Amino acid sequence: MSTTPTDRLRALLEPLAEQAGLDLEDVKVSQAGSRRQVQIDVDADGGVDLDAIAEFSREVGQALDESDLMGSAAYVLEVGSPGVDRPLTEPRHWRRNTGRLVKVQLAEGGELVARILEADEDGALVEVQPVKGRGRAKERRLAFAEVAKARIQVEFNRKEDEQLLADDAEADVDGADDTNDDEQ
Repeated sequence: MSTTPTDRLRALLEPLAEQAGLDLEDVKVSQAGSRRQVQIDVDADGGVDLDAIAEFSREVGQALDESDLMGSAAYVLEVGSPGVDRPLTEPRHWRRNTGRLVKVQLAEGGELVARILEADEDGALVEVQPVKGRGRAKERRLAFAEVAKARIQVEFNRKEDEQLLADDAEADVDGADDTNDDEQ
């Protein structure tokens, strides 16, 4: 049974990621001039911060240096988190994007745009957006087996976000008045 270099690299990195409380999302090795480039994406519930990425990067560098996986050739190590354009391929990807808008290509053909309301191991409850703003959004249970491809849609002007910001600003003004009353 032969394994690819990427498979052996994944086998080395999976336990390190798990120890760090991270999910190993992607591992790519490519040639960059005379060096190899090792790109690793990690994620976690609630996202990952730069400190966690830096610490994991140090651990990975040490593990690679101690192993013979990279041979004697020089390599460049890049550790980061997946971008918003990453396809949603695992139940955890859907769960971590609850509340966000997703464009789904269905396995049976067709496409829909929906907001992820909740997700479990088998599928997601989504709110399907009306076509061209006509009608009302409708909830639908979407089994992952129905999904051929899914990606998060970037929203620049989400109306609910604008309303939340307005409500927060109003609360801040009210809170400022309350604070001034307490000081008098």
